[in-house]
Amino acid sequence: MPLRFYLILMTLVAVVSDYMMHPFYPLFFASRFGIQDPRVTGTYFSAVCATVMVAFPIWAMVSRRIPELRILVYTQIIAGVLAASCAYITNYTLFWIASLAIIIFKGSYLLVYPFILRITDTDKHVGIISVLSVIIHLGSVLGAVFGGMVIDWMQPQYIYLGMAAGDFFQAGLSGYLLWSRGKTIPGPAVTAAHSQSWAALIPSGTVLRLSVITLFFYYSDFIIRPFFVKYWETVSMLHSSILSGAVYAIPAAVATFALWMNRRRKAPGTPWHAIVPALLLALVGLLLQSYPSTVTIIAGRCLYGWAFFQSAVRFDALLFHVCDPVSYAVEYSKIHFFQNLGVLTASFSAGILVEHYPLHIPFIVALAGYLLVTAMYYQLARPFFQPVNSSRQ
Repeated sequence: MPLRFYLILMTLVAVVSDYMMHPFYPLFFASRFGIQDPRVTGTYFSAVCATVMVAFPIWAMVSRRIPELRILVYTQIIAGVLAASCAYITNYTLFWIASLAIIIFKGSYLLVYPFILRITDTDKHVGIISVLSVIIHLGSVLGAVFGGMVIDWMQPQYIYLGMAAGDFFQAGLSGYLLWSRGKTIPGPAVTAAHSQSWAALIPSGTVLRLSVITLFFYYSDFIIRPFFVKYWETVSMLHSSILSGAVYAIPAAVATFALWMNRRRKAPGTPWHAIVPALLLALVGLLLQSYPSTVTIIAGRCLYGWAFFQSAVRFDALLFHVCDPVSYAVEYSKIHFFQNLGVLTASFSAGILVEHYPLHIPFIVALAGYLLVTAMYYQLARPFFQPVNSSRQ
């Protein structure tokens, strides 16, 4: 099997283990610590995002001197040990310390994404980004379903044992690839002289524009996530964790179908193709989900899943379109920082909104956010991606 296959497999396992707890943090805090305040969930999500924002750029700079797979061997072992310990921690403060430490080391798996694109020809980037996007969505499906199964059959804290298993798998696979293919795996992309410039982490130009736009893009997406399960169960009156996890993951399933459809059609020659129509379709999907009916919620999640997939793939393709391959990890860490800033803000504000307003209000806020993203992209970024400027900037 080619190296890229193993890296994609590693990404799938990482996302599955990462998303097992995502839809169920409110249940976990209630059952483990007796905490039912929605602000706690929002604050915790914000802390997780802030940790990733700080940690990943550091790993990106480290990867300029140390091969990505060698980093993963050590960081994922540490993350696995910490995750296993969280299954048995009963002290709330200690849980926060251990779980955020997991994020610091676990976040290094994000290096795999730009690494895959670095070893892939530029003309195949849109296709690979589409595959990776589906892998991430599929991983969230499996993670949500597996997490629901654990909660229905056991206790929520045992999800952390599944997360630990995923971390150990990544460490083992990275070690195996280094042992079996060490001489054929590309090393760090830049020289040591360039690797010491931390000023390289400051975004500018088109990367900065895309970073700001995707900040609001991911804010609008994540503000509907923390309390979606609670919203669905309130509307449907169905209290099955497995079913709730499946409905939560509908956009991921739709993304898989969207990938299949995209591969059947002739790929567009430009990475900015159809971003605005996708954003407008997302608006329709959010509007449907905001209406308290099981039928409209499911229909809205289907439309939204298609639209979010197409938009997210194109935004990532635009980033790598304007970047030099030797700086993929660092450039990706910049935009990832802004995206997580959006996620952090969304997670924090979701808790506040749900505390003071009905559960459908996050969808209205997301609707306004997508309107802003559409306007910003059309005015600030789209003029820089015309055919006459299609060469790498």
